[in-house]
Formats: sequence, C-alpha cells, structure tokens
Amino acid sequence: MRLSHFAAFLSLLAVAGVLLLPTAGCGAKKKGAKALTIKQQLEKAEAEGTPDRQAAALLKVARAQWNAGDRSGAKETAQTAFNKVKGDGDPSLFALRLVDAAEFFARITDKKQVREALKLALGWAEKIEDPIRKTKVLAAAGGIFGNRDKDKGLADSKLAKATMEQAAEVANGVEERFRAEALAAVALGYAKAGMPTEAGEKVVQLEESARALEEPRAKAEALAAAADVHIQIDHKDEALKLLEEAAVAAKSVERSESRAYALLAVAEITAAVGNTKKALALLKEADKSADKVADPEQQKIVVAKVRSTMAELEKKK
Repeated sequence: MRLSHFAAFLSLLAVAGVLLLPTAGCGAKKKGAKALTIKQQLEKAEAEGTPDRQAAALLKVARAQWNAGDRSGAKETAQTAFNKVKGDGDPSLFALRLVDAAEFFARITDKKQVREALKLALGWAEKIEDPIRKTKVLAAAGGIFGNRDKDKGLADSKLAKATMEQAAEVANGVEERFRAEALAAVALGYAKAGMPTEAGEKVVQLEESARALEEPRAKAEALAAAADVHIQIDHKDEALKLLEEAAVAAKSVERSESRAYALLAVAEITAAVGNTKKALALLKEADKSADKVADPEQQKIVVAKVRSTMAELEKKK
C-alpha cells in the first residue's frame, strides 16, 4: 500500500528544526552538540543535491527565522526557496514544494506570492502522471485558496471550488486499493477550504475505504486522516471514535518501522483533538518501536520524527 505518512499535511510536522529528547537511541543528539546557526543552516540547505530539496530545506530555515522574530530574513529565505522551484524540474516534486512555499507566504500574509506559487503549482499538476500525487497537489492548493484564516489562505471560494472539484475527480479515478490516500487529501482539502458539507461527504467515502484496507499501517493512517477531517469540521465525537480504531490498527503492525510511523500518525491527530496525555502515550510506544528499527539510517530518521513531535507536545503540557 502506498499510503504515505499523512501527517505531512499537519501542522506538527511544519515546526522548524528538529528538537530531540536526550534519551537513548541512535536518533538522540550527542551530549554537548550545538545547534547550527542560521548561516550554517542556510549553507547546508544550499548544499542539498537538487533544487526541490534545496527549497524544502530553505523553507524550513525560513520558518525558524520567522519563529525567532527575524521577519526580513525569513522573507528573503522564502523567496530564495521559491526561486529554486520556478524553473524546470520534476513536476510532482516541484509542485509540492511550490505548495509548501504558498503555505509559508500565506503565513506571512504575502497574498501576491501565495497566488503566484499556487498558479505555478497547478501548472505542474497538469503534468503529474501519478494520480495520488496529483490529487495531493490539487487538494492542498484548493485548501489554501479557500482557507479563510488570514495567515493560512486567500479566502477565494471560487478558485477553491474549482480546484477541489479537480482533486475529487482525480481521486475518484484512483485504483480502489490506493484510493484512501487520495480521498484523505481531498477530504482535508475541502475542510481547510471552508467547505464542510463536501468534506463530510468525502470523509464518509474515506472511512469506508479505510475500513476495507487489510494492511494495518495503511488502515491506521487512513482512519487517523479521517479523524483529522472530522476535527476540522467540528465533529469531535466522530474523531475520537476513529482514533480509537486507528490506535488498535497501529498497534497491530508487526514491522517496527511501520508501527512507529503508524503510531506517530495516530498520536499527532490525537494531540490535535486535545488529548495530549494519550498522544504522548502513543508516542512512547512509537519511540520503542523506532528504537527496534534494524537499519541505522532509517532508525535515525524515524526516531528523530517521533522525538521532535514528543518534544513539541511536552512543551504544551
């Protein structure tokens, strides 16, 4: 199943930098290690091998600068990131980075740049062959077009409706066993675009598709995605029920790395619904699974993701 880590859509994964808890495991920072300066982070970002990776790294630095109060520096870094993906490249990778850039420009209320980034992203979307990736780009763009929050979107209902209809059409054409991932993107896009009726209709489809999945990680992530949509449209009770189902599925995953990611996905949505205690408990289970990952590089990545999320939640206790 190709259902990717859905929490990539979620705000907890948008935090700048990686904060690791000082506990055992390959993913932990060495004692006394110093955080990179902004200059060093910028140099590291520019050293990435491809323009889309450079853009992703630069946007991460821009968020860190913005959070630290360096407004002008953040804007300059974001513009540099944007410029990286204006030329020729892989349609799916460039489109996703352009959506990321649009999200940041929305955050700093630069509506002109939001529109330009989304226009380019939609242009690339026409060339994306993979229907799931195409759906994700269209749905993410539609969500930004329609979002009424000043620092999250453009409140352009006309463009949102047109873009979301495209996303829904592409999602409906995805092969059935892969459709949950596409439906998750569409349902969340509708929710973010301020279209709760359409979001509700899609989340019903998503739930049906999720429950039909046999692979437990895919099922856990799809159910968590459905719960997230219910949160967005103020259906908390439905979200809580789905999260219980998602947690059961996540805990049944046998492979350590997959179990860690499934638990992480469920934990993040559990935190979003306001149950920090339960979310932290799930993250502790995810951390145990992450420590059992055999491949050192993969272990480092998953441990870092789990512990950075855990650190953010610990701050909110």
